[in-house]
Amino acid sequence: MSRMNRLALLKILKQHISNEIVVSTYSTATDWSSLSERPLNYYSVGAMGLASSHGLGLALARPERKIIVLDGDGSLLMNLSTLVTIGKVAPRNFLHFVFKNESYEANGGHPIPNKDVDFEGLARSARYKQAETIKDLDSFAARLPLWMKQDGPSFVCLEIEQGPLGRRDYSDIYKAARRDALRQALASGA
Repeated sequence: MSRMNRLALLKILKQHISNEIVVSTYSTATDWSSLSERPLNYYSVGAMGLASSHGLGLALARPERKIIVLDGDGSLLMNLSTLVTIGKVAPRNFLHFVFKNESYEANGGHPIPNKDVDFEGLARSARYKQAETIKDLDSFAARLPLWMKQDGPSFVCLEIEQGPLGRRDYSDIYKAARRDALRQALASGA
């Protein structure tokens, strides 16, 4: 069975985004920024493993908004303790996608230590309200409207193919103007 393509998943997600804050990291951040230029994007680059922690902080600070975290499997492995904290605090507005390509893609595609890790099981045992694994685009498209509406914290492991390896340019998502736009959007209630 072939794995899903990250860009195809993100294109489907983009159709369902309105006023949510989207937190993304590394490869997914560059792909997301190429598809969805908006002030309510928060890029967790330069802080590998902390997308879920940054998303949790935003979820607690802004309970009126859905927070969508676009995490990587390698990134999450660097901060597994965040699952336990999220499960305990249980923010209702938290939706956590983990793109599982079994590699540290942003660092050259090195394999994660255990390709058989059950991320869904880890999220369940950490007490996320919902946790599941998706392996095909049709299931993702069918389930996405429910995840966007339901109370969380929710966790979805997305089995994807590895993206293109090689140097990515993160300079654009590091720009101070992006952080300023996010602050202004949050201050204005946009």
